[in-house]
Amino acid sequence: MARKEGFRLGIYVFEGAETVDFAAPYGVFSVARRFDPELDVFLVGEAMRPVQAQAGFTILPNYSFRDHPAMDAFLIPGGIGTRPEMHNRNLHDYVRSLPEETLLVSVCTGSWVYAKMGLLDGLAATNRKEPDNTEKPPNGKPPIDRLADIAPACRVSRARVVDAGRILTAGGISSGMEMGFYLLKRAGYDEEFVSEVARVMEYTRAYEAYRDDVEVVGERSPGV
Repeated sequence: MARKEGFRLGIYVFEGAETVDFAAPYGVFSVARRFDPELDVFLVGEAMRPVQAQAGFTILPNYSFRDHPAMDAFLIPGGIGTRPEMHNRNLHDYVRSLPEETLLVSVCTGSWVYAKMGLLDGLAATNRKEPDNTEKPPNGKPPIDRLADIAPACRVSRARVVDAGRILTAGGISSGMEMGFYLLKRAGYDEEFVSEVARVMEYTRAYEAYRDDVEVVGERSPGV
């Protein structure tokens, strides 16, 4: 796969986003930029105002929807805030306005948004498998099972990362690390480069454990 020069990752941040979901892929790209400064990663908000993620972590987006920053991939993290985001028409319109070659990415329950939009119909996707106390049966439901309810036409996978062509999903709060590494591969970086990033992050053993927990299906987006 040819390398995409100057690959840009935009990460959506919203009220109640899970901090690790967006911080992990951001961190992978931050370290990768030490080896290739042309890589870029930034935060996108619905508006240019502070956003309070889960546990009171407050952040300021780099761009708003109105700015329409150029990007090669747009990532939606999970968190308690994905419940209202599933019904956020502004977000849905923004996603639909992105160029066809822009990868649509999610971590954890972020895939619920794509599911609600009908974008996962006929595709494979994943989600978080381990429930918290409110999601445990019999009164609750694990997020991956909720994904099946939201998108009955989606084939739910239990892989750590699912690459369905334009849409890439990762399951689990910490799976943003694996998604960050996998996006580097989709950008055309070779195994040596990605392994070196993992080494610097002192993540080699975990990277090797999860590296092959990927399901790849469908067609690749042009140029990516």
